Amino acid sequence: MTLLEYDAIIVGTGPGGATVARELSKKKKKVLMIERGSDPQIKGTYLQAASMFMPGKGTLFTYGGLAMVRGITMGGSSIFYYATAFPPPVAMLKKYGIDISKEVEECKKELPIAPLKDELIGPMAKRIMQSARELGYPWDKLPKFVFQDKCRANCDKCNLGCPYGAKFNARMWAEEAVTNGATLIVNAKVEKVLFDGKRAVGVEYTQGFKKQKVYGNDIIIAAGGIGSPIILRNSGMKGAGFDYFFDPLICVMGTVKDIKGGREFPMATGHQFVEDGYVMTDMTIPQLLYQAFTAEVFRFDRLFSHSRTLQIMIKEKDTLGGYLTDKEGVRKRLAFDDKKKLMHGYERAKNILKNAGAKHIYKSWYVAAHPGGTVKIGHLLDKNLQTEKEHLYVCDCSVIPEAWGLPPALTLYSLGKRLAKHLAKSK
Repeated sequence: MTLLEYDAIIVGTGPGGATVARELSKKKKKVLMIERGSDPQIKGTYLQAASMFMPGKGTLFTYGGLAMVRGITMGGSSIFYYATAFPPPVAMLKKYGIDISKEVEECKKELPIAPLKDELIGPMAKRIMQSARELGYPWDKLPKFVFQDKCRANCDKCNLGCPYGAKFNARMWAEEAVTNGATLIVNAKVEKVLFDGKRAVGVEYTQGFKKQKVYGNDIIIAAGGIGSPIILRNSGMKGAGFDYFFDPLICVMGTVKDIKGGREFPMATGHQFVEDGYVMTDMTIPQLLYQAFTAEVFRFDRLFSHSRTLQIMIKEKDTLGGYLTDKEGVRKRLAFDDKKKLMHGYERAKNILKNAGAKHIYKSWYVAAHPGGTVKIGHLLDKNLQTEKEHLYVCDCSVIPEAWGLPPALTLYSLGKRLAKHLAKSK
């Protein structure tokens, strides 16, 4: 019998993995977290953000030049997300035998979830919200994971990683797990799961140029919508990594004369157009990112208009499809209906911007965020997030069984709590 060194080995420190680690460590379980990325102090600089989104690692490209981004660092993509706490798809998950209602309420009590105070909402977001409301849209403030006493107005660090500790992220719970006694290994890439018959007993990982093995009672794969299915596929689950979603989006820009800004909290306001299959929000991004979006569509005349450009994001619930290659290649085309929904949102965004007084309106190229559905509940996982192999679980965006089209953070924190309860109970 293999010596089981840990109660739980958790691969990945994003929202799902960090939550499981935190909850189990609170119960004095012996926990090991293995993170592919590093754990540098967050500085909120372009250079640091660029190092974490390197092409081929943090940024992957699919057909048509569509870029799909993910954060490979301690805390995962939550380091760079816009901290928007959209309600989880409770009804959808209940269809698969999973009720996270209690866990959602627990998260709401523990996490700093609330719309931003007026003084933290920038002039561009306010102008967009005012214009949308004038046109009859129920556009409003969005709930955010933010310690608002630490947040600063006229700041654009959210997109680069908040150096002030204002934006809650999964790293905070991973660090709490370490404080509780959990062990953390960084810069280590898990290659596969180890088995003893039908039971998962450990993982093999590479750190530097050295392969190592470590053993535990429960193995939780939480390496994200791209990382987790590849680990499982390498471990014999060949059905992982197919028919997934990645929430494609575009940004729509227009220049106004009477605002000079460009540094504010993005996604502060917006509205989900449920029947149309997309969400729209303000999206004031840092200057260099804005210039990259602008140059990509050859609007060189707008390159230096960042401080006067209103920006609206349209993110849609895309059709399941595509596949991942064994080397984490993203292979998926946008379906005709997906492009149609984005263009419908584009026309709506143009009207909002025109009503706000904007000129020179154009749209960015396609981008995708938070891929998921690659290890679905009801297909490769049961209602406890366990695979067909005993003691092998998955807890990240890959488990979401249907396309959803919204940021998944609150859902993943809640699923992590639910899984931790199951693991603690099953001992």
